[in-house]
Amino acid sequence: MKDILQDIIANKRIEVARQEEAISLQTLVSMGSTRLDLPTRSMRAALAASEAGIIAEFKRKSPSKGWLHPEANVREVLPAYELAGASACSVLTDSLFFGGSLGDLATARKVVDLPLLRKDFIINSYQLYQARVMGADAVLLIAACLTPAECLSLAETAHSLQLEVLLEVHSQQELDHLNPHVDMVGVNNRNLGSFHTDVENSFRLAELLPKEVLKVSESGIANPQLIARLRKVGYRGFLIGETFMKEADPGLTLTHFKEAIPC
Repeated sequence: MKDILQDIIANKRIEVARQEEAISLQTLVSMGSTRLDLPTRSMRAALAASEAGIIAEFKRKSPSKGWLHPEANVREVLPAYELAGASACSVLTDSLFFGGSLGDLATARKVVDLPLLRKDFIINSYQLYQARVMGADAVLLIAACLTPAECLSLAETAHSLQLEVLLEVHSQQELDHLNPHVDMVGVNNRNLGSFHTDVENSFRLAELLPKEVLKVSESGIANPQLIARLRKVGYRGFLIGETFMKEADPGLTLTHFKEAIPC
């Protein structure tokens, strides 16, 4: 099967280069100076304090499923997520493969008070400045896209910008990307090359993750009972997108999902 991740990263390198050519880092920082002075919200603390720990995701499409909710509006979906009890929100900012934009992130910051995660394929420190200026509180770093050295450098820069770091891994081999600047570790149950999903991946890696790191399970969580099982093995965050976004009313779907989680 074709490795979709290679196509995504190749496109991302071109996209970021064009963005940086259009708006230099110096200009970006100058334009966002007011935002850079504002404090960020802690996603880690929000997840640690929550009983459900749901990171509700906003995405319009995915490479594996195509369009989920093409007309979805951040101004409607995110406040509904907040009202339904989400602990944080994830906003896809990749356009070509996920139908998102940095504008979605900027809008999200205006309409909710929850911690916001910029979810994208971050390969360049310029993207971290974009995230901070647009209102993110945390960023996703994907081990499959980076070397351990690149991950360390990006995580250091993220912390210098007061952004928390969610490191995403899919296998035991990727645990070498862990570093002191990682605030949360997310186990992706979806292989980013083939997009095959196996929720048992979170259970396989649970015991291998450092005890002091807040653990997040990502992708394929469609059953409320699974949340209870994952919490028993140490997870405190659950990133869920497709389960909500494929429905006409994502916020209402989250409400019903939370109500069905076993106590």
